[in-house]
Order: sequence, then C-alpha cells, then structure tokens
Amino acid sequence: MLPVFRKEINGFFSSSVAYVIMAVFLTAVGLMVWVFPDTSLLEYGYADMGVFFNLTPYVMLFLIPAITMRSIAEEVRTGTIEWLLTKPLTRWQLILAKFVANWLLVVLLLLPTLVYYYSVYQLGNPPGNIDSASVFGSYVGLLLLGGVFVAIGLFASSINENQVVAFVIGVFLCFLLYVGISSVASLEFWGSLSYPLTWIALDEQYQALGRGLIDSRNVIYLVSVITVFLYLTEWRMTALTR
Repeated sequence: MLPVFRKEINGFFSSSVAYVIMAVFLTAVGLMVWVFPDTSLLEYGYADMGVFFNLTPYVMLFLIPAITMRSIAEEVRTGTIEWLLTKPLTRWQLILAKFVANWLLVVLLLLPTLVYYYSVYQLGNPPGNIDSASVFGSYVGLLLLGGVFVAIGLFASSINENQVVAFVIGVFLCFLLYVGISSVASLEFWGSLSYPLTWIALDEQYQALGRGLIDSRNVIYLVSVITVFLYLTEWRMTALTR
C-alpha cells in the first residue's frame, strides 16, 4: 500500500493540482470569513467561528470531488489499473491507499485554518472568550465529513473513466447526502418520518458534533457512510477488472 500512497501524494504535489486546490480553498474560505460583509466575523461582533464551520462544508463538497476525480478514472483510462492489480496488492489495499492519500490532502487543507481559531481566540473580550469545545467538535466533524466526501469521490471516480463526469457525479452525491436529504425531510407530508430522515442527513451529523460533545453515534454513522462507499468502490473495481 505504501508505494501507491506515495504515488498519490507525489502526483498531487509534483503538479500544480494540490497547490491550486489549497489556494482556492483558503482564498474562498478566507474571503467569506474575514472580508465579505454579510459573513465576516469582524462584522459579526462575537468571538465565534460558526460562519467558518457553516460555510466550509459547501466549499469542500465541490473541491474534494475535484481532488478525487482522477484517482481511479485515470487508472482505468490509461489501463494501469490492471497493471497495479498484477502486483502483490489487493483491491482493498489499493482503495485504502488512495483513500488515505486523498484524506491526508483534506487534512492539509484544514491545517492552515487553525490560524482562524487563534485569531478569534485573541480577538475575544477578554482574549480566550471562545467556545473551544465547540471548535474542537466542529473540526472533528469537518475531518469526518471530509472523509465521507473522499469516499464518495472515489466511488464516483470508479463509475466512469471520464474525470469530468466523475467530478459531476461526486458533487451531486455529496450535495444530495449533505443538503438534499435534510431539505426533503423538512417537507410537511413526511410526518413522523421527518425525524429519521433528518437524522441520516450528513449536515445533521456534522452539526451535532459542532455542539461540542463528541457523540459516538455521530462518529460511528459517519465512519459507516465512509465504509459503505468504499465497499461500493471495491464492487465497481471488481466489475472493471473482470
């Protein structure tokens, strides 16, 4: 697995892909959090990072499929998927290596945003007047949500060898699971089914972690969604290599 992991990481950083995605992510989030008057923390007047944690998932659901769209689609298009699987490497090892490499890039995207927490911490009156438990829980939620989006992106990349199609499918699935389910659940005609539908929505799980209490049920659910999409990716790769 380690050579595949290194290959993925080197593929990101030996080209402009990783740097462009990092620049776009940090610029977009930075403008929304600090510059745009409708969402700026400086205009809000409270030492709170709610704006950052509310907006970042929407940026991630576009950027992460852009990161993962080539992971398997490119291997299929160039025919290297068969070559890789002739090595002492199982399909699961290949998938997990690609998943961990892409998830690591998400972690690297989020690391610089810790500066925002330090800035808000210092801007509090008095300094340190911020709900650190909520911030910690929200970061855990972002990391797990990023893992879910990576798993979805890998599955989308295994569906079609065209990277643009993989990107569109990835964005659609991420948007559907993060926003779509809860929006549909809010419709009145669901009645008693509204609550269970709302609970399985990714945004509900993410917001629950952001309340500052790391509930094992939320963590297990998000990890389960990751596992399901990795299984679907393995199923697709089995079909592709028959």
